[in-house]
Order: sequence, then structure tokens, then C-alpha cells
Amino acid sequence: MDWKAVVGRNVRSLRHQRGFTQEYLAHEAEIDITYLRGIELGKKNPSLLVLVRICSSLSIDPRDILDSDFNSFSQKFLNEVEGS
Repeated sequence: MDWKAVVGRNVRSLRHQRGFTQEYLAHEAEIDITYLRGIELGKKNPSLLVLVRICSSLSIDPRDILDSDFNSFSQKFLNEVEGS
């Protein structure tokens, strides 16, 4: 399994669901926008610290970003939003 692709797909999907731009998320996570782009494209391998900062900026548990079942991941997120 290509974990960089899984993480990138999940970060991009959540960013879109939140209505965040890459610029906004990069600023909130205190990373360079080109690094975030690389993560979303599955080309960069973020450190644990960077993943935690991205997840914090997206208001999700860091474990969720590693969910390889994208449909399950998206449904879980949508259920949490609807329950709020």
C-alpha cells in the first residue's frame, strides 16, 4: 500500500470538505505550501509532527488520516459533522 498516496488523498479530501485553500491549511499547519502540495500529491513523506499539525488544523484525530478505506473515512467525517 502506498501510504503517502493514502495520506495525500485524505488530506486533500478533508481540506476540500472544510473549504480550506492550500494556502490556508499550510499557514495553519505552519508548513510551506509547496510541501503541502507534495503531501497531497503523495510525493512527500511528512513527519509525525507535520501530520499532527495538519490534523490539528483540520480538527481530526491523527489516526484518521491513515485510514486507507476512503469511503469509510469520508462517511465517518460526514457523520461527525452532521452530529455537531
